Amino acid sequence: MTLFDLKGRIAIVTGGNGGIGLGMARGLAQAGATIMVAARNAEKGRAAIQELERLGGPARFCGVDVADAASVEAMLRTTLDAFGGVDILINNAGTNIRKQPHEYTLEEWHTVLHTNLTSAFLCSQAVYPVMKKAGRGKIINIGSMMSIFGASFAAPYAASKGGIVQLTKATASAWALDNIQVNAVLPGWIDTELTQAARRQVAGLHERVVARTPTGRWGTGDDMAGVAVFLASPASDFVTGTAIPVDGGYSIQG
Repeated sequence: MTLFDLKGRIAIVTGGNGGIGLGMARGLAQAGATIMVAARNAEKGRAAIQELERLGGPARFCGVDVADAASVEAMLRTTLDAFGGVDILINNAGTNIRKQPHEYTLEEWHTVLHTNLTSAFLCSQAVYPVMKKAGRGKIINIGSMMSIFGASFAAPYAASKGGIVQLTKATASAWALDNIQVNAVLPGWIDTELTQAARRQVAGLHERVVARTPTGRWGTGDDMAGVAVFLASPASDFVTGTAIPVDGGYSIQG
């Protein structure tokens, strides 16, 4: 196997039916991986599967509620029944509710935290025994620029994405001797359905993002493919517990 070859590797990508998740899944498929797209929206899932199969890799869709332990276990069983193992997990599923901190209900707080952070814990915990038995594994958690910066309109989202970095460090430390590498990716401002909604809701956001980003543009899902392949492949076997910005230089600006 060459450093970036994923032939024979099986990946679960939560929220892999669009945006960042689908961009990462495309990268894995092109590197030869078999993909289980796990998400809520079956129609988008079927479209994603067709696209991934055109890129050359076997792919299936599995409906899942990533914040529900029983649903996550069912996702794992479905993957094992279909493909016989799990080598790569990308914890990408996420949501956001944009309000000022004093305006959130407790239910809204829990919705964002459970979807973004608890889900990564549940999915990682579920695949751990399978990866340990296999003697290897790669877990990629999706953080955000909000893992680094604050925003007045994203308190629970920022809390969840800060938590993703710390969860990454804890699990990387715990599972290193099992040959399981756990890393986080911190996307910058990527053009997705979530950020398109943000641009409608937050006046001037587009202009501020472009002005601060040295590359002068928003990212795309395909900009996330390369880092996914790196962190899923043997090329990163001695990389664990990191949080890598993929942001066009946004986070290096003072």
